[in-house]
Amino acid sequence: MKFLTYSRLLAAAMILAASSSCNDLLEEEVISQVGSEYITSPAGFNAATQAVYASLRDYYGRESGMTMTVFGTDTYTMGSDGGYKFVNQYTAQLDARTGYLNDIWNAFYLGINTANAVVAQAPNVTGLEEAVKKRRVAEVKFLRAHHYFTLVQMFGAVPLVLEQNSVATKEASRTPVPEVYAAIVRDLQEALPDLNSTTDYGRVTKGACEHLLARVYLTKATSEAAAADDYAQAATYAQNVIKNYSYKLLPDFANVFAQGAGEVNDEVIFATQYTSDPTTNGPGNETHIHFLMEYDVVAGMQRDVFYGRPYKRFRPTNYTLNTIFKDRTNDARYQKSFRTTYLSNKPGTYTNLFDNTKTRVTYQLGDTAIYLPGEEWSRAKRASKPYQVLVPSLYSARLYPTLTKFLDALRPDLSYLPGSRDFLMFRLAETHLIAAEALLKQGKVNEALPYINAVRRRAAFPGKEAAMQITADQLTMEFIMEERGRELLGEMFRWFDLKRWGKLVERVKLYNPDGAPNIKDYHVLRPIPQNQIDRTAGGASAFPQNPGY
Repeated sequence: MKFLTYSRLLAAAMILAASSSCNDLLEEEVISQVGSEYITSPAGFNAATQAVYASLRDYYGRESGMTMTVFGTDTYTMGSDGGYKFVNQYTAQLDARTGYLNDIWNAFYLGINTANAVVAQAPNVTGLEEAVKKRRVAEVKFLRAHHYFTLVQMFGAVPLVLEQNSVATKEASRTPVPEVYAAIVRDLQEALPDLNSTTDYGRVTKGACEHLLARVYLTKATSEAAAADDYAQAATYAQNVIKNYSYKLLPDFANVFAQGAGEVNDEVIFATQYTSDPTTNGPGNETHIHFLMEYDVVAGMQRDVFYGRPYKRFRPTNYTLNTIFKDRTNDARYQKSFRTTYLSNKPGTYTNLFDNTKTRVTYQLGDTAIYLPGEEWSRAKRASKPYQVLVPSLYSARLYPTLTKFLDALRPDLSYLPGSRDFLMFRLAETHLIAAEALLKQGKVNEALPYINAVRRRAAFPGKEAAMQITADQLTMEFIMEERGRELLGEMFRWFDLKRWGKLVERVKLYNPDGAPNIKDYHVLRPIPQNQIDRTAGGASAFPQNPGY
């Protein structure tokens, strides 16, 4: 059951009760029609909690979040259209004025501000069961930890504000990375006992909290905050999620992203909620537009709801197609991640073709119009087909395999942008991969093996399960890098993964020809938004920019 509505009114009103140096308002007088005492009523307290959840929608399912996590990696480069190509190219345009970074910074600190108010005001709330209050506080502590975790990975040292402020201030400073990680872990560990242990879809549960703790410790292990037991902690929390809750890997990889039931299934641990109700969905989940090729100008095709609205933002690299998804005999994930066939929705006879093995094609409604075999075919084989064949040598910034995970065929019309799919933030396959990596890092290869093989068996074509299992000598970090690419492609992990592995610069240079010429060592951090520096008393001397920008 969906509980989240999209209301920026409350979130804006909470600035009065929770304004901080991180989101300075410049004006000293803040006026709101909603009194700060509203949060101490049961309705206001619950609404404030929902406002913190709503801040997830400013990142998951938005082009800003996708651009900063999918672009500029080894798995995705740029398609023909859209702005912010400089994020993928690592040119000098990627600087403190980058709007998407400013959007993420402001949205998360607004969420943090509201979370601080919920935590601070909880003791003053009357008319609400104590257990419910404790659970809501635990939920917003989880969300606050999530926001700081994302920020510290992107920007390094960031302002750590955990107390409610009642007045605007221009004082701010960058908190060292180890202190930020300590606060993240503390919030999650404090939240864990008070969360629901059973599935409460859309709300934070114990399973989600342990999953995030596993991810945090895995990342912390290669950060400035690294501790000797980080990998052991990551493995323990991941194993807890796998063993102690009701989550299950779905038998079919394709069903994880099947649309129609709110993406509620046994594999989903936590998701950002969206809805088909336009009055509560805000800008909606936009990811359905980003990974599509320009099918709608190809002979026999026109734009429709099923095939989607192609913005042509993200194009898979050759490394993704030729290395990550090299095995298409045993592993079904290429077939179940990319569209291979387009059926004609615009019948007729055409002569303007990308497939140069034929001069004319004629389609009836529903005939195959485009086929992507995923491998080169001879000219004779292509010419023998009554449809156009898009082979890898014909891929371009406009024509390439479309990732289907996020397509939204339930939009009301072909131009409608606010998608209704929930964005799957945490799912059990990732938990298995975290466990495998954390155990491998401790030298416990035989213990790691069952976790990665469980994911691979699920990904097999029927009858190929045994062939998909690997042996201990095959389980290397390189294999895990590829396996995370196969399983989690496009799911907003890759930039963080490459940074965590210390491989961002190396692998962009190897596999992303658009980013290779310009990427430098300092690009493992994003630039601090200039607005934050300008609004801080003392400017750059008090709030220094990251090196290189």
